[in-house]
Amino acid sequence: MDWNTMRDEFPVSRSGAFLDHARVAPLPGRVRDAIRAFADDACESGTARYEEWMAHNEQVRESFARLIGAKVDEVAFVKNTSEGLSFIACGLDWKTGDNVVIPDIEFPANVYPWLNLARLGVETRFVEARDGRVLFEDIAARVDSRTRLISVSSVEFHSGFRNDLGRIGAFCREKDILFAVDAIQSLGALPMDVERDHIDFLAADGHKWLLSVEGLGGLYVSARVLERVHPVVVGWDSVVHASDFLNYDFTLRAGAKRFEEGSFNTLSIHAFGAALSLFHEVGMEKIEERILGLGDAIIAGLQKRNLAVKSSTRPGERSGIVSFVPRGNADELGRFMRAHGVTLTARGGRVRLSPHFYNNADDIERFFDTLDVFLKAG
Repeated sequence: MDWNTMRDEFPVSRSGAFLDHARVAPLPGRVRDAIRAFADDACESGTARYEEWMAHNEQVRESFARLIGAKVDEVAFVKNTSEGLSFIACGLDWKTGDNVVIPDIEFPANVYPWLNLARLGVETRFVEARDGRVLFEDIAARVDSRTRLISVSSVEFHSGFRNDLGRIGAFCREKDILFAVDAIQSLGALPMDVERDHIDFLAADGHKWLLSVEGLGGLYVSARVLERVHPVVVGWDSVVHASDFLNYDFTLRAGAKRFEEGSFNTLSIHAFGAALSLFHEVGMEKIEERILGLGDAIIAGLQKRNLAVKSSTRPGERSGIVSFVPRGNADELGRFMRAHGVTLTARGGRVRLSPHFYNNADDIERFFDTLDVFLKAG
């Protein structure tokens, strides 16, 4: 793989070292071009090519389904992870006394949809993480006969811990427990296979590792459990005869499209499709290898400087995120880095780096050169 050619796709690389893809990613050139092309088309031709736009939306749906190992009719477009998980949380037929099990280090997108069920008598049980790691045994220990669903992030946003989805999914299938995944911190960085890992529901929007715009992502609902989720938001496009406007036949679409209640965010879908094309072009296995290799270089450099790496370095637990505790004030380091052309996240006393496949050794060197100046000054 010619990584330098891939780097040319990212104009942001000309102005500094962007190492913050776990937050909001810069757009590749092809995504910018797709947005411009669609906007120009809509501006100059109106809806003359509307049917082509709709056909392209379906191509993007297939592209997302292929990325996660799903069937195309198991995928719906959503505006973000929170919406996708809320569709699931609000759509299931809960009974008083049911419970949901989640780790206690989840991003709020994977917390509040479940806490919102308390009004129905559903308990949310938190699994206590151990130094940023979520142990399978601790998840299993929180499960009882009333556990209806387990929901985890594929990668925990703060520590970068990579959950063992295959093991959790197999446990859920054995126990007849539903399995939901917030995949926003792994899609685009690590391979995903919803069938292999027995995932029932998955949600992620595209503005992090998937290198697309905010406000558009994907929801996966396994055909195995589709009929167990009632759409809580419905509209003209939720039904089988959506284009027959005066035929009020409230028969829901057969697949996950039933969760798409109205008109598409077609501009953002064009952006999303352009971004997804990168991952199919390069290949997720190569991308994972590249990202973990950059992470290895970061970890080695931090350890050389005797800085505490808080992300797990154990086999199978690594992700694209490397989190560490700096000497001195983390927020001050974050501001110093930004002033010197290095973009990362400083939060909660930690610094988080998240390089993508187009980053290179020069970016890592720039980070460490800047870090050394900060540490020396401190």
